Amino acid sequence: MKSLSPIVQRLRGLVPEDLGELEEWRRRLAMLTSALLVGVLATLFAWAANLAQNEFASAVSDWPYLPFLMTPLMFVAIAALTRSLAPASRGSGIPQVIAASRDPDGETTAGLLSMRTAIAKLALSIAALFGGASVGREGPTVQVAAAAMVQVHRLFRVRVTPGVLIAGGAAGVAGAFNTPLAGIAFAIEELAVAYEQRVAVLVMGAVMISGLTSQGIAGEYVYFGHMSASLPLGVIIVAAPVAGLIGGLCGGLFSQLFLTLRGPNGRFSRILGKRPLLLALVCGIIVAAVGVATHGLTWGTGYGPTKQLLEGAEGSYWFGPAKFVASLVTSVSGIPGGIFAPSLAVGAGIGNLLTPLFPTEQSGAIVLLGMAGYFVGVVRAPLTAVIILSETTGSTSAILPLFVACLIGDWAGSLVCRERLYHALAHDFMAHKEPAEARYS
Repeated sequence: MKSLSPIVQRLRGLVPEDLGELEEWRRRLAMLTSALLVGVLATLFAWAANLAQNEFASAVSDWPYLPFLMTPLMFVAIAALTRSLAPASRGSGIPQVIAASRDPDGETTAGLLSMRTAIAKLALSIAALFGGASVGREGPTVQVAAAAMVQVHRLFRVRVTPGVLIAGGAAGVAGAFNTPLAGIAFAIEELAVAYEQRVAVLVMGAVMISGLTSQGIAGEYVYFGHMSASLPLGVIIVAAPVAGLIGGLCGGLFSQLFLTLRGPNGRFSRILGKRPLLLALVCGIIVAAVGVATHGLTWGTGYGPTKQLLEGAEGSYWFGPAKFVASLVTSVSGIPGGIFAPSLAVGAGIGNLLTPLFPTEQSGAIVLLGMAGYFVGVVRAPLTAVIILSETTGSTSAILPLFVACLIGDWAGSLVCRERLYHALAHDFMAHKEPAEARYS
């Protein structure tokens, strides 16, 4: 019996001695479980979104003018379902997480990150892609990931803190793009109000677990594929500032137009919000017309045309302007869907407009710089942009010119739109604002 005493003592050492230690173990278990869940959800969402986009493209290839009927009807149906089932699921999803992080235990979070809202976000975002809308899945993944974190923590009876929401949103970015470092950078730049050491550990743990889970299911891949983006110093000195300036100004213009038309204090927001279904119908018609006119370049995320431009293939110079219009109109409609991927696509189109100024073999790198400048002009998160673009292209040699383009793009975007887009939109979801149903009825 004496020989058993060391074993018993070791087992006793594994058992929490007080309630505080038990709470800490519950918190760790909740984080582990929810991060695994986020990785699975991000992978399944990506699969379903790609399937929906491919099915729409297949249907349009058989009936080229189908979008004139299908896209407006889908916009109206999605807008109606959003208003009736889950008003908090409209738009990107990132502003909702920012708003919820200000009041993690309040009624705001309960509505923005509920199971009903998360399920609606997934289903309606997929439906938007099936209807040809110019949306991405990254913003919705952030909202769904934060909702999953909240629900799992409540299941384990662990208090929901801002750090939990920040970790969920960061894990969502990592799972959506397969970019762990970008998830951490995004948490710092966009989601966190006060970034403390404990939150940093929580975020990094959630991001790595979510990223490893999605990699385990979908396999290790680079979002846009590996590319060589090295440029001579002389070209960098010219190309990076030009791409940053032009891209940043265009990105700032997108944000300013969006906020003017549909922002919380936008000049036309209340007028357009009075007839949400009519607005969705008109927006659907415009998106359909732009898509048909460009032979399908503007449908969905824009991943295909963007990848081709990054690989150095020739592309239509109308892609960037047309995708800009389609993305803006889709966002104004109020249907669920993100602007991350469409912004990268518009930036690729803007970079493509600059390629005639440089040697042909450098076109892919110029496109990448255009993506950086425009993306930062929209979201105003330069560190996130640098990391997300280097990770999604497997290009580490382009980090220096990317930094230059992003810093200039951030400055240029602020000249056109002083407010940061996601933070401005978050005010529409905060507790002191009137309910979403009242605002959009």
